[in-house]
Amino acid sequence: MSEDTCGDTFVKPDVETKDDTKAGNYFVSNYPPFSFWGEEDAPCVESLLNSPEPGDAPLGLYYHVPFCRKRCHFCYFRVYTDKNSSDIRRYLSATMQELRQYAERPYVAGRKPKYVYFGGGTPSYLSAQQLTELTDEMKAIMPWDETEEVTFECEPGTLTEKKLEVIKNFGVTRLSLGIENFSDHVLDINGRAHRSPEVFRAYDYARGLGFDNVNVDLIAGMLDETDENWVDSVGKVIDLSPDCVTIYQMEIPFNTTIYKSMKEEGKLSAPVADWPTKRRWADYAFSELENAGYTVTSAYTAVKDPEATKFVYRDRLWTGADMVSLGVASFGHLGGIHYQNLVHIDDYIKKIEEGGAPVRRALLTTEEERFIRELILQFKLGRVNLGYFRDKFGEKVEERFSEILADLEQLGDLSREGDELVLTREALLRVDSILHRFFLPKHRDARYV
Repeated sequence: MSEDTCGDTFVKPDVETKDDTKAGNYFVSNYPPFSFWGEEDAPCVESLLNSPEPGDAPLGLYYHVPFCRKRCHFCYFRVYTDKNSSDIRRYLSATMQELRQYAERPYVAGRKPKYVYFGGGTPSYLSAQQLTELTDEMKAIMPWDETEEVTFECEPGTLTEKKLEVIKNFGVTRLSLGIENFSDHVLDINGRAHRSPEVFRAYDYARGLGFDNVNVDLIAGMLDETDENWVDSVGKVIDLSPDCVTIYQMEIPFNTTIYKSMKEEGKLSAPVADWPTKRRWADYAFSELENAGYTVTSAYTAVKDPEATKFVYRDRLWTGADMVSLGVASFGHLGGIHYQNLVHIDDYIKKIEEGGAPVRRALLTTEEERFIRELILQFKLGRVNLGYFRDKFGEKVEERFSEILADLEQLGDLSREGDELVLTREALLRVDSILHRFFLPKHRDARYV
C-alpha cells in the first residue's frame, strides 16, 4: 500500500493491455484514482480523528518498512538502500510516535486491529531485535489480541531460522515470500537481491516453524523470462506446495529504473513480455495449480484450501474496513477518507518529531464513490455478490450497469449465476483493464500522479 509518485508529471494509465507493455500503471489498487487526492482534503483526516464517536468499521494497521538491500529494476515503491542503523532507529521511533497519535484520537481510541500488514520495501530487512522491540511497542499502544491475521512480507535472502522464529513468535500468521522467479539469471538481471538457494532455505525454515499460511509470489513478464523458465518456476512452486500463490503480471510504472532506461533509449515499449504472453503465462500457472489441487480465488491468487487459507487484509480492505497507515508514503483509509503520508523519509520523520500529522494528501469520498470502489475491487475476486451491494449501499448493480454487463456477457467475459456476477478466467486475467468501465465519468480518463 505504499507507492511513489511521478513528481509533477501527469501520465495516463495503460488500460488497454492489448500488445506490448508500455510504461505506466494499469493495476487498479484503489478508487477514486490517486490523481484526485489532494492537499485540500488532508485536514479532513484530522477532523475525523477528533470526531467524538469512534469508528465502527473493522480496523487494520498497515506498517511500511521502506528499507531494502537492493532496489529492484521494476520497483515503484518508496524504498531506501542507503540508510544506516541510526537512520533506521529514528524511523522506527517516528512510526511509533505516529501510532500513539492515532491511538489517542477519539475515532480510534479503544479500538483493536483485526488485521496487521507489514509491507515494504522489505520488512524482513529489520533485525530480529528491531522487530521484537517494534512489535512489543505496537502491541502496548494498540493490543493485537483481537487480530484475525498478521501478514509479513519477506525477501528470502534476509531470512535466518532465528529471525523467522522471532517473526512467528510476535504473531505473524501469514508469511509472504517474494520469490518472483527461480532463475538466478532472471533474478540478477531484474535487480533482485536474493538467489534461488536462499528461497529453498527460507521456505524450509518457515515450514519447520509451522506458520499458518505461507504465500509465495511469482511475477510473469520479468526481464529475460522465457516460456521454458516460466514453466520451470511454476513447477518449482508446485513442488514447494505453499498455502497460497500470488501471481503478478509485470507492469512498468514511470518511477522504475526500467522506465528510466527506456526513456534514455527513446523506447516506447518495455523490454519485457507483451500482455498476451503475460496473460498466457498466468493462465498456465493457474491451470497447473488447479491440477495440483489449488483453487483460484482472485485475479492474482490461488490457494490450497479456500476454507482454511484466507487473506483477511485484502478481504477486509475490499469491503470498506478502516486502515491506519504508518510510515513514509503509506496509504490509509479511515471513515471513507483515503490518505497518503509524506513521501520522503526526512520530511516524514521531521513532521512527526515536531508533533505534526504526516498526511500529505487525502480524498473525502462520497457514498457513490465508496460503492464503486468496493464493486471494482470485488470484481478482482472473479465473483460479485449482488445482494451485498443491495444490502449495504441500496444499489442494484445489474440495473445501474446493465449496458456494461450486457456487453461483457456478449463478449463472453461474464455470466450470471444466481445472485452473482462471474467473470471468465480469460476476463479475470485482464480484469484491471475492464474495471475502468465502471468508473464515474469524471474518473475514466484520469491521469495518475
